[in-house]
Amino acid sequence: MKLYLAQHGEAFAKEKDPTRPLTDKGKTDAEKMASFLKHAGVTFERILHSEKLRAQQTAECFANIIAPQITIESSGIINPNDDPKAFAWQDDSWDKDTLVVGHLPFMSKLVSHLIIDDENIIIAAFQPASIVCLEFHENKKWTINWMITP
Repeated sequence: MKLYLAQHGEAFAKEKDPTRPLTDKGKTDAEKMASFLKHAGVTFERILHSEKLRAQQTAECFANIIAPQITIESSGIINPNDDPKAFAWQDDSWDKDTLVVGHLPFMSKLVSHLIIDDENIIIAAFQPASIVCLEFHENKKWTINWMITP
C-alpha cells in the first residue's frame, strides 16, 4: 500500500483572503504535479484532504487529472496543528493507495511519525504542492519511496 502525502498548493495570504484559496500559481503547480504523476503511472484509490479550502482545491486538481472517478473525502484530523498520531492510528486499516492533502507542520510531522516514530525530527522538507510517497510493508513498517517538488 502506498500513501501519497501532499502539501496544498500556494494559497493567498490570510490578510488578502481569509478563506485562503489557491493562487493561480498554486493551481498551476498542483495541476503540473498531477500531470507529471499521471504520466509516471501513479494512481490512488482514495483521496483525503483537510477541511480547509486550499487543501480541498489541491485535492480536486489531483482527482480531476489522475482519478476523476474517486469521491474526495474531507477529514477533520489533518489540519496544520493536528496530532499526527491521531491520524496514523488508522494505518492498520489502510488497504488502498491513498492521497492525503494537508498542511505544514502536520504533513512533515506525519512523515516523521510514520518513518522514525518521532514527529519532532523533520525528515521531509515540504513546500507548496510537493508530495512524498510512502510505502507500507509486510513487516508493518513505512519507508519513503520518493519525494518530488514542483
